[in-house]
Amino acid sequence: MEHPKSYFSKQITTAIGDLIIEGPIEPHLLEGFDFHEGLKAFRIPEKQKKALIGIAGLPEGRIIIARHDRTIVGYVTYLYPDPMERWSEAKLDNLIELGAIEVAAPYRGVRIAKALLDISFADDRMNDYIVISTEYYWHWDLESTGLTVWEYKEVMKSIMGSVGMEMYATDDPEITSHPANMLMARIGSRIDLDTIETFNEVRFKNRFFY
Repeated sequence: MEHPKSYFSKQITTAIGDLIIEGPIEPHLLEGFDFHEGLKAFRIPEKQKKALIGIAGLPEGRIIIARHDRTIVGYVTYLYPDPMERWSEAKLDNLIELGAIEVAAPYRGVRIAKALLDISFADDRMNDYIVISTEYYWHWDLESTGLTVWEYKEVMKSIMGSVGMEMYATDDPEITSHPANMLMARIGSRIDLDTIETFNEVRFKNRFFY
């Protein structure tokens, strides 16, 4: 399928200052922004910035950013699932993964993550997709937030739920390896029943759990 993208942006006023939430951002624009040193949950900031530029250049790739002046302080990514993950086995060109969402520690607590998701789904074309998010507790910044794993799980459920994402059962070994892990998904309003059935089949490989 084609992957047209419509740009959206909004300004939010916080105690930290005015922030711009915008995207999807083109690779050349990402190149020109600074990357906050606190964005290090997945890899060192320099490498993460390069990874985002690469994702932005993919046909299906979408990068939504939060920036303070010229510095990116938060982002969310969307792309096809990793070929090594079971979700790619569905071979659905309308299934994409919310691969990462991160906000630098000094900018947390002002609802930036929710604003990133709001802009992401402001595009009606997202109703042509199943969007999944695999939430693993080992990616969560429990140390900086001071939250327990269960409290953090509830925070993630609330943030994701603000744009219609729901928890879905699965027998995926990584998800089931810890009760805090979860598969969340948003099934777009224009997704047909055959596609939903294919998604259900990839969620459960052991059919007796289905």
